[in-house]
Amino acid sequence: MRLLVTGGLGFIGSAFIRLVVRERPDAQIVNLDAMTYAGNPANLRDIEHDPRYSFVRGEIGDPAAVAQAIGEGIDAIVNFAAETHVDRSILDPEAFLRTDILGTHTLLEAVHERRIARYLQVSTDEVYGDVASGHSREEDPLRPRSPYSASKAGGDLQVLAYRATFGSPVLVTRGSNTYGPYQYPEKLIPLFVTNLLDDEPVPLYGDGQQIRDWLHVEDHARGILHVLEHGALGEIYNLGGGNPRTNLEITRRLVEGCDRSMESHVRHVADRLGHDRRYAIDSSKAMALGWQPRVDFEDGLTKTIAWYRNHEAWWRPLKSGEFLEYYRRQYAHREEESVGE
Repeated sequence: MRLLVTGGLGFIGSAFIRLVVRERPDAQIVNLDAMTYAGNPANLRDIEHDPRYSFVRGEIGDPAAVAQAIGEGIDAIVNFAAETHVDRSILDPEAFLRTDILGTHTLLEAVHERRIARYLQVSTDEVYGDVASGHSREEDPLRPRSPYSASKAGGDLQVLAYRATFGSPVLVTRGSNTYGPYQYPEKLIPLFVTNLLDDEPVPLYGDGQQIRDWLHVEDHARGILHVLEHGALGEIYNLGGGNPRTNLEITRRLVEGCDRSMESHVRHVADRLGHDRRYAIDSSKAMALGWQPRVDFEDGLTKTIAWYRNHEAWWRPLKSGEFLEYYRRQYAHREEESVGE
C-alpha cells in the first residue's frame, strides 16, 4: 500500500503515520504538509529517516505540490490537512475556507484524474452542530455553527458530491474531541496542562458546562486506518470515544493531575462566540465494522499529563512568538470582560 497522507506533521496525522509505520511494514508513506504553525517536524522525528517514509512540503490547494506528492502513483489519500481550531476560525475565517474547502477540492480532482483507489476525508463531529440530547448519526443533517465547522462541512459535502457525480472512491470519518501526546498547545488539554505546569492560570470559557466526548489520539488514528482498509466506499463513519465530560470536569482533573488548585489557577473568562453546548455522536456503525476505542479515558488522561510533564523540550518552544501573539488576541479581552463582571 502506497499512501499519501496530507497534514501528516499535525497532531492526528502524525499519530496515524506512526501507527502505519509500526503496524503495516509493507506500506510506503508520502507526507504532504504545508508546515504551518501546527505542523511540527518533531512529531515524526523518530521515523524521518525510515526508507518507507518521504516528505513533501506544500499546500493541498496547490495542484503542483499535490502532483509532486503523488509522483508516479499512490493507492490512497488520507486527508488530515486542515485549519482546525474554532477560536482561530473566528479570528481568520478565510484561511479555513482556503484549506478545508478549496484544498479538499484540489485533492478530489487529483483522485478523479489519477484514478486513485481510495480517498479518506478526516472530518469532525462538530459538523453536526450543537446536540441538545441524544447522539448524532451519520445520516443526520449538518448544522455547523462556527466558521471552522462550516468549512469542514463544506469539505465533507465536496467529497460526497464527487462520489455522487463521478463515482469517486471516497470515505469520511468524523471524530470526536481528540487528546493525547503531540497536540499543539492551543487546544484545551495541552493548553491547560502546559499552563498549569508553568504555575500559570487557565482560561475556562463561561461556566464550563459545555460537554465534549473525548477520544484518545491512538484510538482515533486506529479508527481512521480501519475505515480506510475496511470501510464501504461512499460511506461516513463516526469515531467517538464514549467519554462525555464537561469542560469543568476536564479542568478539575487536569488541575489535580498537575498538583494545582481550582481556586488559584482557574479563571472563568468570557465565553466563545456561538459556543456549542454539547457534542455527542453514535459510533455504532464504525463498531459494526470492527473498530472500537481501546484506551481507558482516566488512564489516557493521566499518561497525557505525564507526557507533557516529561516532554517540556517539545512544547516549550511552541509557546512563544506566534503562539504568544495568538494567546494575547484570544484571551486578553476575555479576561478583562470577566474581571469587569
